[in-house]
Amino acid sequence: MTQITRTDRQLLPPLTPQQKVAVMLRILFHEGYDDHLAGHITFRQPDGTLLANPWELSWDEIRPEDVVRIDVDGKVLEGHWTVTPAIKLHLELHKRREVKWAMHNHARWSTIYADLKRIPPVYDQTGAGVPDSEICLFDEYDGDVAHVENAAAAAEAMGDHNIALLAHHGVFISANSTPQLLHRSIAIEWRSRQAWHVETVNPNAEPMKAEVANQFGSVLDQFGGIPGQFEALARRELRRDPTLLDG
Repeated sequence: MTQITRTDRQLLPPLTPQQKVAVMLRILFHEGYDDHLAGHITFRQPDGTLLANPWELSWDEIRPEDVVRIDVDGKVLEGHWTVTPAIKLHLELHKRREVKWAMHNHARWSTIYADLKRIPPVYDQTGAGVPDSEICLFDEYDGDVAHVENAAAAAEAMGDHNIALLAHHGVFISANSTPQLLHRSIAIEWRSRQAWHVETVNPNAEPMKAEVANQFGSVLDQFGGIPGQFEALARRELRRDPTLLDG
């Protein structure tokens, strides 16, 4: 049998910041972050500007050349598209904290628990990927975050947490690296999906021991997630669309 080595595999080429945003959007779309035109990502650059997805395109069609650059007030500096008025949620967070990535969407499963005003229990190892200390629930909904007061209230309520379930709305996630954003996004969505299914089968099911789940999640999250996960899922997207990085 021929031994497969790392050099035999299709490795991910170096990505520009715009390519990272486009690839992240494609990956998350297929992970359940797929509410039509809703949702937004910002990626802070060394000069303080932010790369963001355009409002007019769905996450599964965005290409690197579609990514826009905005300032901290939301003004478009580069790009041919506009940004959503709801970008204020990100701007308020970036003004409060030095986070590199911020992502908001109405993901399929975590939004259910946001609607329930409940943080889902952990029932398996993958769902334990992020400790409870990173997750918070913002249980008020006074309107959409296109209004600066609502955006500011959500960002303020997030505090130092990196995953927020926004009641009757969706999920808001921050991170300081590309792999960490992907890891946190996958972990909360997986955790929510599994909790829903497990509790549907048995409403009295016993979750993982909190101390075990939190210890596992703390180590993995602080490490930045599973090594190679972003690269592996990026390669999957390139198999789906070999021209994704073109242009």
